[in-house]
Amino acid sequence: MVKKKAMCSLQTDVPGADIGMIKIRELHDFKEHPFKVERNQELFELRRSIQQEGILVPLLVRKNPDGEGFEIIAGHRRKEAALWAGIKEVPAIICTMDDDQAVIAMIDSNLQREKILPSEKAFAYKMRLQAMNRQGKRKELSSDPLEPKCIKEMVEISLLEADVSENGKVNIKKTDSAGGYRSNEQLARMVGESVTQIKRYIRLTNLIPKILDMVDRELLAIRSAVEISFLTEEEQYELHAVMELEQCIPNISQANRLKRMSQQKQLDMDMIYDILQELKPNQREQVKIPFDRIGKYFPPDYTPAQQADLIEKLLKGWAHQNKKKDVQQEI
Repeated sequence: MVKKKAMCSLQTDVPGADIGMIKIRELHDFKEHPFKVERNQELFELRRSIQQEGILVPLLVRKNPDGEGFEIIAGHRRKEAALWAGIKEVPAIICTMDDDQAVIAMIDSNLQREKILPSEKAFAYKMRLQAMNRQGKRKELSSDPLEPKCIKEMVEISLLEADVSENGKVNIKKTDSAGGYRSNEQLARMVGESVTQIKRYIRLTNLIPKILDMVDRELLAIRSAVEISFLTEEEQYELHAVMELEQCIPNISQANRLKRMSQQKQLDMDMIYDILQELKPNQREQVKIPFDRIGKYFPPDYTPAQQADLIEKLLKGWAHQNKKKDVQQEI
């Protein structure tokens, strides 16, 4: 059994903030949290790190606005990994934030992650822009907008960029928000995306879950998905049914036609079939294997691209072995 180490030094430089140990059962996930927390290989590594080193960076929480306990602003994965490891309480910085400040801090802390699904970006960008716009309107109405007690100025917080000094004190890095830019331009500069790309991601929030999941699994291109997002909910469900039945995915040209037919109130099931059955440029004969036959053999975190690479590698090995057998038989 791994010897438990001190989780972290319970000190903070943030004015007005309390820090202490909180029981996991008192923690509640952030309302409409757009980032998925799954017990996959990545979370398993975090769990193992916590078992060996403890939680070095505290969670960021606020009093639960909907009841008892605390609402997690940043640290959902750390909480889940600690729970998986059998830990009963975790260190946390307790701040006072309004809803918009909490949304911005929650989104920023997760956008630092290396792997983010398109669906996560879509809802995260939408939530952050809405919060930024509401803040902008409040500033126009008040020359002295309220500030969170734990932050002297309105700043972007990222606990994933928190720095633990040699003496164990937690120092939170702060960056001033960009001035002189519209909300979507500020967000674009912060996340390293173009304004156009951010708009594309936000359009994805109009997709039904089944089609949005296809984007996450890299079965459907984002540009095509954006065109499909203009279809009505009923049309999207019909489209998904045809895609599953015919095992075909619309390219950007076909998706654009679906959008135009929908806008002209001419899209029905027959039209969807006609558009998807058109021969695409460079279309080739394909071998289609239902995922439920082979999916169980792949690691749970493998993307479709990684699955295809593995299948190709195994087939090359099989072909090489057969070639050797043929040579031996000829001899």
